[in-house]
Amino acid sequence: MAKFALKEKAFSLRKEGKSIAEIAHILSLSKSTVSLWCKEIKLTKLQREVLYHKMVEMGHRGRLLGALTNRRKKEVSVTSAQKWASDLFGSMSERDFLFAGVALYWGEGSKADGGHLSFVNSDSAMVLFMYKWFQVFFQVSPEDFIPRIYINEIHRPRIEEILNFWSNLLELPRSSFRGTIFIKTSQKKIYSNHSTYYGLLSLRVKRSSVLKYKLLALVDLMRNAGVAQVVRASHS
Repeated sequence: MAKFALKEKAFSLRKEGKSIAEIAHILSLSKSTVSLWCKEIKLTKLQREVLYHKMVEMGHRGRLLGALTNRRKKEVSVTSAQKWASDLFGSMSERDFLFAGVALYWGEGSKADGGHLSFVNSDSAMVLFMYKWFQVFFQVSPEDFIPRIYINEIHRPRIEEILNFWSNLLELPRSSFRGTIFIKTSQKKIYSNHSTYYGLLSLRVKRSSVLKYKLLALVDLMRNAGVAQVVRASHS
């Protein structure tokens, strides 16, 4: 189609209320060319409103498609990562179980000289792991644990639910729990996990000074072995 005819067609389409992008697509022209040709054409108020709503709809559709694409990319990445982790991890041996507990205690357990052995965390799976770990490797009986909850004052109305959660998880009677410590700090924002947050649980072990020395010795061995491994790797 000759340039003059294309221009006339562009004028006609614009007067019908077509967008610059639509005209460019129909006539296989660049948007800048169509915009230049049609800049003098004034659309009616109704035509402008139709184009505006169409633009919003297309933008919303584009965002939805973008979100869907990103979600699918994430799903592929997560699946790939899970397979990689499964292949690398394999099955957990007793030695692996021991080292995992030592590493967790190194990060979250009491390490100061004197005092009782205790492990503190808000992750219920981690607390349960260490609860079983102490029993398997150090023969700590359930009766020798003294659990205590630390939680913000804002959760006081939920304390019965919170106590029941930890009591059921560890299969320990509520009578074995020390008094809950309510932390009095201002918290203006109510978080989305408010109704599913159960605070920090401190797992303290009775008469545990000797056990604590053993655990700290294991932590030292892991620390030293880890440093040695890093040094060897840096020189390889």
